Amino acid sequence: MEMYKLKEIALDFQSNIVEGFRQDGMQLLCIPTYIVPKEIVDGYVLALDWGGTLFRAAIVVFSNKKPVVQEVREILLSAKEITGFCQSDLFAKMSALIGELKDIEKVSRIGYCFSYPTIAESNGDATIIKFNKGIFMPDMIGRLVGESLLTYLKNSSIIKDQSINVIKVVNDTVASLFSGLSQTGFDAYIGLIVGTGTNMACLINRSKIEKLQTVESGLIPVNLEAGNYHPQHLTIYDEMVDINSDNGGQQRYEKAVSGMYLGRILQSVYPLLEFEEKCDGKMINTMLNYPDVYKDECVQTAGWIYQRSAQLVSATLTGLILTLLSHDQTIKNILLAAEGSLFWSHNRNGKDYSEMVLKNVHHLLCDFGYTDINVELYSIQNANLIGAAIAAMS
Repeated sequence: MEMYKLKEIALDFQSNIVEGFRQDGMQLLCIPTYIVPKEIVDGYVLALDWGGTLFRAAIVVFSNKKPVVQEVREILLSAKEITGFCQSDLFAKMSALIGELKDIEKVSRIGYCFSYPTIAESNGDATIIKFNKGIFMPDMIGRLVGESLLTYLKNSSIIKDQSINVIKVVNDTVASLFSGLSQTGFDAYIGLIVGTGTNMACLINRSKIEKLQTVESGLIPVNLEAGNYHPQHLTIYDEMVDINSDNGGQQRYEKAVSGMYLGRILQSVYPLLEFEEKCDGKMINTMLNYPDVYKDECVQTAGWIYQRSAQLVSATLTGLILTLLSHDQTIKNILLAAEGSLFWSHNRNGKDYSEMVLKNVHHLLCDFGYTDINVELYSIQNANLIGAAIAAMS
């Protein structure tokens, strides 16, 4: 994609962030999270993570303010695995896994990385707005994520400590953001997910979020819900993917960028060809790493899809960075805490995805006149679980 188009997308994304700060119901929901990391104390935390194909649970032990993730247990909770489930079916499956954790009886706090659109509540819980990534459970819409699950866990005697009165709920991008805060020396922090789905989060001064109607200052995490952004310069193939999806007109950016949809773009380009049953971002990456197995034309198209995804991510990231710089011109060093299988994928026959994103961000910032901005990547194992645990401690 040409540089001028990426610059247009960056500026448009910045404009949409401002609209999201101004009022609810915009393309970018820009949801404030009322959980601000505080000084960590020692203890046992139950950390949960769901928002793609797996539900994960682990005990995170904080000792001398450092988190140690004990054995991680996981089960599939993809759309295929829970078709027809209601809330109680889902909780039964979750609680069975949680009950198997060593030291579950020592838990005094619970954090939940719940990566579907929610409205953050002032006590740290969150209300479900909708599901995406192929998941749809209508009886959970409008309910509190943490309160419902905590009630079930207590009634099932999985959680012994009756003094636990809330599960702190954060989005995966906010969890990644929290995990990055352990790295000092940066002026600003961004959380990014590019895997099955995609999203961004950042720390914003409360006074810049008009819809909060407050004169209070201080940084607060904001979940952009970036997947619903509708970028310019999409193609007819993107239109076909959207038309054939179960949520037409929504999540247009996610459908152009994330691993769940990249294979569907390829299928739209070649509707008469047969591809593997699970045609997704992983298959696109496999085609690039093992091109001799596939038709040359398909490999070239897969390369374009892979590269364009990285370009779109770099353009929107640039739009977010421009927003941060408009709030504080002293920002020079930015940490990008990134997670997701697509973002960290390798291309042995070309540039890795993360390398393309970072390079394009620097080029775009230079084109906008910001030649002295340093953006560094950061990744930590089990970032979502650690971020959820930090949220529980806040």
